[in-house]
Amino acid sequence: MKDSALIHTDIQEKWIAKLNTVKDKFRSHAVYNDQHSRFPYENIEWLVNEGYTLLTLPKAYGGEGASVEDMVIIQTYLGSIDGATALSIGWHLSVVGQLYEQKMWDEDMLNQFAESIINGALVNRAVSEAETGSPTRGGRPATNAIKNENGYILNGVKTFTSMSKGLTHFIVSAYDETIEQVGFYLIEKDTPGVEIADNWNMVGMRATESHDLILNDVQIPEQNFVEIRGAGGKKPNGWILHIPSTYLGIAQAARDYAVDFAKTYSPNSIEGTIGDITTVQQNIGKMESLLLSARHFLWSTASLYSNTHSDKAIWNETSASKVLVMNQGLEVIDIAMRIVGAKSLEMERPLQRYYRDMRAGLHNPPMEDMAYTNIAKSVLDRF
Repeated sequence: MKDSALIHTDIQEKWIAKLNTVKDKFRSHAVYNDQHSRFPYENIEWLVNEGYTLLTLPKAYGGEGASVEDMVIIQTYLGSIDGATALSIGWHLSVVGQLYEQKMWDEDMLNQFAESIINGALVNRAVSEAETGSPTRGGRPATNAIKNENGYILNGVKTFTSMSKGLTHFIVSAYDETIEQVGFYLIEKDTPGVEIADNWNMVGMRATESHDLILNDVQIPEQNFVEIRGAGGKKPNGWILHIPSTYLGIAQAARDYAVDFAKTYSPNSIEGTIGDITTVQQNIGKMESLLLSARHFLWSTASLYSNTHSDKAIWNETSASKVLVMNQGLEVIDIAMRIVGAKSLEMERPLQRYYRDMRAGLHNPPMEDMAYTNIAKSVLDRF
């Protein structure tokens, strides 16, 4: 892993060493999973069995107590091994980290759910809908929750439910007309009326199996109404940095592939390898500089989030991290493909998958225009 000097905690060292033992196995699954839009079941099972899903659960609840900084560095490495695996498990890590850091549920539910996580639960929020677009834009969900004598009954369809077939729990946003508020409802996968649509057919991040979640008269107990949207006030969420971490890892993998190619590819039209050609060296230098910039910005933002007590100090950095990593990461992959040339388009090589997966990241939150607008409002004192 590049910039290994920045790896400085026992948790980081432990997990990077453990992931290093399975990186070849994980990568061997990636081609098939991408081609067949198949979830990386074996990879996720290993992560669950090894306790990776406890990473962001606080020690007080039986977890490992990793910081945002720990998560970002470890997830970057996992992203360089397999982007779909990293993005999928990253949603679980992010949801758990935010839930417990911000105490978003009452203590009984937090304790109860911690036990589920310790026993292998995998969770993600299901908030996107075709009618509302990105949930970060604040649209009211069409999914509805109706209170009855047994708790709540939910109906609706959620899109982009990453890791859908691997999840044990969904935290679903729904509108309750009685209280005229958007709430979040904890639903177990085996609850009657829960269905996975099996309709994920995208060009990028194919192996995340982010199918639609369909809810048909799903009855849940009253205590599973766990949150009201915005009830705790708007707070920065450093755990969402799992997203740029994954894509930084993918860009790193593209860089590594291009550099190895430049060191070894020797057409008979030149002496030595293409790594001796000035234009190739210029491209490698530019690619490396972009990666250094993105890496240090993201990792320093994570460190700032983990070590500061001022919300104001990290709003802009958190928003900018994803935009900067995505744009510079896309440029890194473009340069890598230029170095490798037409061979980069061969389906047998991973660069085309890195390119497709990287493009998918543009549509993960926060959206670029929202990030820039929020940063501008902060600068203009218009929040």
